[in-house]
Amino acid sequence: MSVRVFPEGIPVNKRLFDLILTIPGLLLISPLLLGVALCLWIAEGPPILFRQERPGYKGKIFRLYKFRTMRSQFDQHGRPLPDAQRLTPIGRFLRAFSIDELPECLNVIKGEMSLVGPRPLLVQYLDRYTPEQMRRHDVLPGITGWAQINGRNALTWEEKFRLDVWYVDHRSFWLDLKILFLTFWKALRREGVSQPGEATAKEFLGSKNMSENRE
Repeated sequence: MSVRVFPEGIPVNKRLFDLILTIPGLLLISPLLLGVALCLWIAEGPPILFRQERPGYKGKIFRLYKFRTMRSQFDQHGRPLPDAQRLTPIGRFLRAFSIDELPECLNVIKGEMSLVGPRPLLVQYLDRYTPEQMRRHDVLPGITGWAQINGRNALTWEEKFRLDVWYVDHRSFWLDLKILFLTFWKALRREGVSQPGEATAKEFLGSKNMSENRE
């Protein structure tokens, strides 16, 4: 595993903050991670982890790790079935408490993500952002962020991106601490896990379609 101790352009204090919290945190939650992995292995079989390329700092592509919450099922045309049909029972539970996100700590240690920052979305969204929305990539993506504690998937895409850019302009050590604290509270309350009427989220089709799309 390649580890970038201090990724170019990332403040040293931000990187140290991530490492000081993430490495001991991983050791602390390792029994939980092993338990989840075992349950997934028994209930769904391999693979345990979901891997997908996502854009990170300045749009650079990296491989994101999450616990697998969906089955690989396709229609007769080779297209993935709707999320509601592919989401597994254990996957629904993991998503409800954001436990599926915990393997992203590996991305934090590798220097590809931070504990706090805009969520890394799909690669195909890169050419759909406005120049202002693209500024969300001026910082490392995060496991949690300002948008996640202010509505998460209950927000429209436009609202979410506005909050992401606000974080980019106002980020600080104390703001990160506040976001981490509120993230635990929001996860326990299971707020904003999915868009109303959706198993997960609708696709972002661009700003012209904002009135019709939510994550």
